[in-house]
Amino acid sequence: MANPLQLKSLNHISIVCASVEKSVDFYVNVLGFSPIKRPSSLDFNGAWLFNYGIGIHLLQSEDPEGMPKLVPINPKDNHISFQCESIAAVEKRLQQMKIEYVKNRVEESGIFVDQLFFHDPDGMMIEICNCDNIPVVPLPEDKVWSCSRFNCNIQNRQQQI
Repeated sequence: MANPLQLKSLNHISIVCASVEKSVDFYVNVLGFSPIKRPSSLDFNGAWLFNYGIGIHLLQSEDPEGMPKLVPINPKDNHISFQCESIAAVEKRLQQMKIEYVKNRVEESGIFVDQLFFHDPDGMMIEICNCDNIPVVPLPEDKVWSCSRFNCNIQNRQQQI
């Protein structure tokens, strides 16, 4: 597999939030992240969090009133996803915390992946799943993706030439 930029891993995601304090509370107490030190040269309100080998950088919105409005939970929307040990335990905990969520199930060749989707305080969608149930199977090198606005198909590379 090509690595044209010689990437090593995902380092962090940045999330603009209406209230850094509310978002820190959510990411620490719901998702289990830990606050870490930010560089002192950053002269704006924010917080850095870390766990699971990934950082989350929370950035205080310059216009909290202008933040996007919350929309219904849609599994087909932008989201970040975390693996879990037990979907049942996560679902029970979300119910205890009174966090609204949507449950979804994906099937591939008799293998099932369960997904729970919910929002952070600013509407960033979070997915918790057991996605590691489905093995990662690379496509053959002679296959390429061809996507239109409505459909994606795998084609032989020779058909493209």
